Amino acid sequence: MTFDPQQLGRPKQELAAVLKELRVRAGLTGDRLARRCNMSQSKISRIENGRAQASLLDLDRILRAVAAPPEVTEEVIALARLANTEWQDLRSLRRRGLEKKQTELAALEFSTTEFRFFLLSMITGLLSTPEYIRASLAHAPSDVSRTIARKLERQEVLYDATKRFTFILTEQAVRWPLLPPAAMAVQIDHLASLSHLANVKLGVIPTAGHKPIAPMDTFTVYDNSLVTVENTTGVVILRDPRDIDMHLELFSALEEYAVFDEEVRALLAEWSAACRA
Repeated sequence: MTFDPQQLGRPKQELAAVLKELRVRAGLTGDRLARRCNMSQSKISRIENGRAQASLLDLDRILRAVAAPPEVTEEVIALARLANTEWQDLRSLRRRGLEKKQTELAALEFSTTEFRFFLLSMITGLLSTPEYIRASLAHAPSDVSRTIARKLERQEVLYDATKRFTFILTEQAVRWPLLPPAAMAVQIDHLASLSHLANVKLGVIPTAGHKPIAPMDTFTVYDNSLVTVENTTGVVILRDPRDIDMHLELFSALEEYAVFDEEVRALLAEWSAACRA
């Protein structure tokens, strides 16, 4: 299914309205539908009013209970995927203030136990030195001092032993010369130091060798409940279980290509030395 980013955000209410209309057309009260679906009447009401998001299992039960035809079922599933997808464009984020996005990320990190980061072309803020963070924000149109401060504050989450982090970086992400060579050496050394944290698993995918998978984007999986996918113009937020499962599968495949522990630290030391040379 393809979609226009401008559609994202509206389908939640559209989905709720369609489900309510299907129930009415089937001649069912909310209570009768709830009994057929083995749900509470209050849950049916929240779904139909857009106050609760129906899971795929919920949708399957409801569509069967109202005897929805195949073409309607297809439309509802498409709406459900859009309802579970959010688009945040970079221009809007900048208008709101980039530091507000950092506050949202901090809240998400607070509520997450397991993190999986795939970093295609840059180093994420959680692993960055202050110089790298400042350079990554060099083209922002306004003062970024508060954003830099919030990014650095967020790094404290790495030292929470109740949380687990897996970072997979490509060699390009590590070695892209965003900073002058001496400062890049410090950044690479910082990655090596963080790889010693007991709750942090840091791996790098070297460019050498045959790798038949070609990932297109940077992405992060938060527990098994949410994925963010980043590109040049913004961030897509995915909550559909199918999209989450697809990214978990991709992450596992990419993890097989990465090197860890002493092997990754040896690579990082080599690249750091090359910068200093």
